[in-house]
Amino acid sequence: MQDGDGVGGVGAADDLKLIADAAQEAGRIAMGFFRRDPKVWNKENNSPVTEADLALDTFLGKELRAARPNYGWLSEETTDDMVRLERERLFVVDPIDGTRAFIHGEEDWSVSVAIVEAGRPVAAALYVPVPGELYLATAGGGAQLNGGAIAVSGRSELSGAHIAGPRSLRGQKALSAAGLDQDVHIRSLALRIALVAAGRRDGAIATRHANDWDLAAADLLVQEAGGQLTDLDGRTLRYNRPDVSHPVLVATSSALRVSLSEIVRSVLE
Repeated sequence: MQDGDGVGGVGAADDLKLIADAAQEAGRIAMGFFRRDPKVWNKENNSPVTEADLALDTFLGKELRAARPNYGWLSEETTDDMVRLERERLFVVDPIDGTRAFIHGEEDWSVSVAIVEAGRPVAAALYVPVPGELYLATAGGGAQLNGGAIAVSGRSELSGAHIAGPRSLRGQKALSAAGLDQDVHIRSLALRIALVAAGRRDGAIATRHANDWDLAAADLLVQEAGGQLTDLDGRTLRYNRPDVSHPVLVATSSALRVSLSEIVRSVLE
């Protein structure tokens, strides 16, 4: 991982250590609720939130904002404050990405923390507590999983590619006809994309309306692992805008991006 001057003289390595330590501690807090029947509520958009989500949001907000009071803040579980648009850097956080998996006692949930500067992530920590996997990246410094360098797969043909996507894609004939091996069991979108960064999946698909907090950390991971997270026209994502939602997206290698995007377009657009 490269170091360098950040906001207020804070180096990339210092920022990365801060968010990595915080993500791991948040994961330990979450495990205190996991498979212990946590309280669950439905938000206005009918998505679930648990007492663990709120506990992690409180912990991460206190820990990170105290350490970097000049950074902005954007979290799924905190009321959005547009003051973030005025900040040079901000934390983008999903305390538990894959809350439904967490509620059902499944393993595919994660803690996602990124630092965004000028619309792009510059540091990322994604912690998957059940298997104890920590994904890290800094801009220009590569991506790691538990301390070892990772890279996207070298597959150049779409047929036979192992693609992680949402459950809504189950049974889509166009995907099967293209020879894709579909995996629709990974509920955490951030983890889906991180698996591409680690070369464990050849591609990942996100349906419309994924938000900054679902994507920012995973975006940097896949970028630094040699891949891309783009919309179907190949555009790179921008973060910390007034509207934090995104269109249909694909994460994959440059060799597969166009062909995967064309197939996904035929199904989802």
